[in-house]
Amino acid sequence: VQLQASGGGLVQAGGSLRLSCDAPGHTFNTYAIAWFRRAPGKRREFVAAISWNDGNSRYANSVKGRFTISTDNAKNTVYLQMNSLKAEDSAVYLCAVDKHGSIWGAVYEYDYWGQGTQVTVSS
Repeated sequence: VQLQASGGGLVQAGGSLRLSCDAPGHTFNTYAIAWFRRAPGKRREFVAAISWNDGNSRYANSVKGRFTISTDNAKNTVYLQMNSLKAEDSAVYLCAVDKHGSIWGAVYEYDYWGQGTQVTVSS
């Protein structure tokens, strides 16, 4: 499964961006899809995950109340709406798939990864 993440860019603090993740030629079926991020010099960090089947989701504490993960079944796309962005949200954002459908998996349990999209928040 090849994942494509898009929607990143440069935004001022307090602004918003919406990231998209899709898999051309493939459907998400019963998967769980997550967003991670990686800032320079830091470890890959979980951001949010959603179950394609039932829509259950979870978020990292650092983004709760600001970010929303959602799905569009017709477009086979997962979105990450990011509001009230802060400088510390700057990172490469990657989408990943857990083909077993769990939103609670650790980073090593995700089976497929996209190439990432850069988000830069200026303060």
